[in-house]
Amino acid sequence: MPKIHFHPILLAFFFISFLTGTFVEMAVILLIVLIHELGHFTMAKWFDWRIGTIMLWVFGGVMKTDEHGTRPIAEEALVTIAGPLQHVWIYAGIFALSYSGLLPTSLIDLMLYYNTAILLFNLLPLWPLDGGKLLFLLLALVLPYKRAYHIVILFSMVLAVVFLLVQLILPSFTLSTFLIALFLFMENQSEWKQRHYVFMRFLLKRYEKKTKIMKHKPLYVSSDSSLMRVFSGFSQEKRHTIYVTDKHGGHTVIEEQECLQAYFKHKKYHQNVGGIIEKGA
Repeated sequence: MPKIHFHPILLAFFFISFLTGTFVEMAVILLIVLIHELGHFTMAKWFDWRIGTIMLWVFGGVMKTDEHGTRPIAEEALVTIAGPLQHVWIYAGIFALSYSGLLPTSLIDLMLYYNTAILLFNLLPLWPLDGGKLLFLLLALVLPYKRAYHIVILFSMVLAVVFLLVQLILPSFTLSTFLIALFLFMENQSEWKQRHYVFMRFLLKRYEKKTKIMKHKPLYVSSDSSLMRVFSGFSQEKRHTIYVTDKHGGHTVIEEQECLQAYFKHKKYHQNVGGIIEKGA
């Protein structure tokens, strides 16, 4: 089992439940969230992912792993969907309990409400929610990895700010909804600060040949393009043959591994792709 941590936002909700006497509601939420995250964990272990910790927060959690961006898109989608899928079994369990008569109707209704709320919330197209991860995977099918990742994080950050502003304007302001929106903004702000590290991890896995390549996609760049600019065109699951155009309009072909070796092995961080070709000639 992975190590499970509690996010400070969740601790704030513990404090709110203490003040308001909503311990039962908090217990129901935690149980549903834990089952949801165990769905992700079980599927990830099935695919032999390396898993660090699981961070629990209200209405969801985050499974820390270095595998995102390095596994087939279909595999990542299955791990992502495995969380929401658990709510189907939770519904089945709730309905079985309702017919057994073991629990009061008020508690059954409460469990149904929170199971639905947590499922729908996690399907919102916001990172790091499951809906946001599925949106990223859909974009990664048609866009380079770096661009797809940046679009999802920026979109999520903007939408989180909109949620925060709406909460401040509406007369029906609730502290819990405000804290959730604040959490989403902080998570995406942190993710944006780490975007370079995430992209470098993506490239390093390709250099180490630990990424499964499914299809071929040519890239066309000019000879004065930096290696990092070339890498920005790399797509998940696709192997790239790079066609380099010189100032005379001619083309030279170079494979992606040659560029990755120049960057990671020979440390040519500021070398353009034209210089790599000249030295290899």
